[in-house]
Amino acid sequence: MKPTPTLRQLRYLVAVVDRCHFGQAAAACTVSQSTLSASIQELEDLLGAPLLERTKRSVVPTALGRKVADRARSLLKGAEDLVDLAQASRDPLSGPLHLGVIPTIGPFLLPRAMPRLRENFPKLQLYLREDQTARLLERLDSGALDAVLLALPYALGDLEVMDLGEDRFSIVQPAGHVPASNIADENLLLLEDGHCLRDQALAACELEGARRNAGFNGTSLHTLAQMVANGLGVTLMPQMALDAGILRGLDVTVRPLDMVRAGAVPHRRIGLAWRRSSARSETFRALGEALKVELTM
Repeated sequence: MKPTPTLRQLRYLVAVVDRCHFGQAAAACTVSQSTLSASIQELEDLLGAPLLERTKRSVVPTALGRKVADRARSLLKGAEDLVDLAQASRDPLSGPLHLGVIPTIGPFLLPRAMPRLRENFPKLQLYLREDQTARLLERLDSGALDAVLLALPYALGDLEVMDLGEDRFSIVQPAGHVPASNIADENLLLLEDGHCLRDQALAACELEGARRNAGFNGTSLHTLAQMVANGLGVTLMPQMALDAGILRGLDVTVRPLDMVRAGAVPHRRIGLAWRRSSARSETFRALGEALKVELTM
């Protein structure tokens, strides 16, 4: 039988390739630097080719080393899926679940959803990571996250997606503000680049050409609300943020958006995404159903 690398050797190689530093890679793998170095040397001997270029000050992956590390990531993710498969067969609604969530959903939906989730899934250990969509999807692809709670539309490739429902947009404006006849003529405050809600709100309201206050992009919905209260312009706010009391104590008013297209109220959709190869689809769908109830209440 042909000798093959061990998962441990592959994990150590990926850690070094990702960090280009033996000490940091060893710390991430919770082993000594000598153990990690010896294991990678064994892997190089097995494959008969160098995977890393070592100097006194740095370590750089060879072209082959990068290719092997890319293949290793898929193998490691597959091994983790086997563990998940065994766990799911025993009790699909138990054990750790690493959930990514975007900043325009997490602070508004999850606080009211957590009591229901704890009641429905008492054995489920939910670990949350908040970040922008692109970075969360990278972590989902690498296996660092199990699922991601995000806003749609968004290009998701070959991920499994469960639609949880819609989240309508409204206009938030300073108290006493006289609205323009067309929202495209308003001084529109938006989130900074990188937040998917920015593009989703503009697309849903057909405002791609609207005038925007480029000097005052917000880092969060809370920041946008404060900007509006200070008379800097108007903004588009999702309903879940309004329901969570984001405007409490601010001297602003809310008005509904007129239908942009016949029968269509501008909105984004909320979805739960996971890898198609994951063995925990039953868990994610049960989680999605519980979140769907909170979203429609």
